[in-house]
Amino acid sequence: MKTRIIPVLATAVLASCGVLDPVEDRSVSHILEAAAPARTVTGSSPVIAVARPSIPGYLDRQQLVTRSRAGNPVMNSNQIWAEPLDDGMARVTAENLGRLRNSMNIQPVQAFITIDYSHLLEVRVLRFDADAAARNVVLECTWTLQPVSGRIAPVRRFQTEVPIEDPWFTATSAQHARVAAMNRALAELAAAIAPSL
Repeated sequence: MKTRIIPVLATAVLASCGVLDPVEDRSVSHILEAAAPARTVTGSSPVIAVARPSIPGYLDRQQLVTRSRAGNPVMNSNQIWAEPLDDGMARVTAENLGRLRNSMNIQPVQAFITIDYSHLLEVRVLRFDADAAARNVVLECTWTLQPVSGRIAPVRRFQTEVPIEDPWFTATSAQHARVAAMNRALAELAAAIAPSL
């Protein structure tokens, strides 16, 4: 009988001290979305595979990264990506290009079972983050549209600065506005690549 009372008493004491209280999860998950004009995609060509972009180490994390007014990277543990950033960028770039070129066969490379695509789009990201001082998102990268068979394709450079439009000026709305600006930056990248497909 005594052995049963001790665990019950210990649980009651811990609960009264707040040790067993549930911890509220205050994290907010974000996901990138295609921002190219929506359309019903019906075409089957071109057939392009989009590789996962190479991203700098400071971006290769679950937290969203912002540059402070001093230019230092700042991670917010409550604002997180719902998927790895490179996966999201590949998915959204493929969707944007599919809309722009009316092709259902522009997909992330992992969506292909065999190498039945004509080109592989490779993107190397140098910077993709929000600048707190300028209130914009900077995307700076290089890209290559490499044929599966043939000579090495030239490397092209791309850079854009997209304003962060935050009408509410709250911490949460600022992060949503920042992700929306990132979506628009990726749409601009796709618009620059599309004529080469």
